[in-house]
Amino acid sequence: MQLRQRAIDAIRAQFGRPTGLRGRAAGLLMAHRPSNRRRNTWAVSLLDVRSDDRVLELGFGPGIAIRELSRIAAEGYVCGIDHSELMLRRARRRNADGLRRGVVDLRLGTVDELPAFDALFDKILTVNTNMFWSEPVTRLAELRRLLRPGGLIAVVYQPRGPGATDETSAAMGRDIAVALIRARFTEVRLETMRLKPAAVVCALGVNGAGT
Repeated sequence: MQLRQRAIDAIRAQFGRPTGLRGRAAGLLMAHRPSNRRRNTWAVSLLDVRSDDRVLELGFGPGIAIRELSRIAAEGYVCGIDHSELMLRRARRRNADGLRRGVVDLRLGTVDELPAFDALFDKILTVNTNMFWSEPVTRLAELRRLLRPGGLIAVVYQPRGPGATDETSAAMGRDIAVALIRARFTEVRLETMRLKPAAVVCALGVNGAGT
C-alpha cells in the first residue's frame, strides 16, 4: 500500500510540469479522467466563445480544452501556451486537425514570460495553473493587457488529492476573485460545479474598457 501511495504521489507531483515516464502517466490521467473532461468542457462553456473569437489558454496540458475551443471558434484563432514539452507534443497530436486548419497555435512558454501577439484576445482560459504562479495579481494584470476591452477571463480551480474538499475550492475561488479585482478586472463573479473529489470553481472577470 505504501509503495502504491508513493507511486501515486510521484505521478501527482508531475501535474505542475510533466516530464519523463511519470509525466506521461500524469498526462494520460489528465487526458482520460472523465472528471477532467467535464471540468474543461464546463470551463469552456462559461466563456461563451463565438465562432470568430481569438482565445488564449495558459497551461493547456494534453489539449482537451484547446480541442473544444477550436471546435467552437472554428473561424477564429485558439492559442495555447504550456511549459511542458511533453504536453506540447501530446496536445499537438490531439489537435492535429485544428493545427492543419490554422485555427490552433500551440507554443512552449510560461505565464512569467508571455510572448508577443499580433492582436488582442477575446477570451482567456486557465485551468488548475494559478496555484503555480508567482505574484498572481501581477500575472493577471499582464493577462488583462492581452484582452480586448470587454474581453473575458476564466480562472478555473479544482483541488485534487488528500484534503480536497468543497470548502478548499470555495476558499481558493474567493482568493482568485480578489486577485482579479486587484488586477483591475470588473464584473468579477464566481461559478461552481459539483464534482468529485471536490467542487470546481471558476472566477470570471471582464476587461472593463477604459480601466
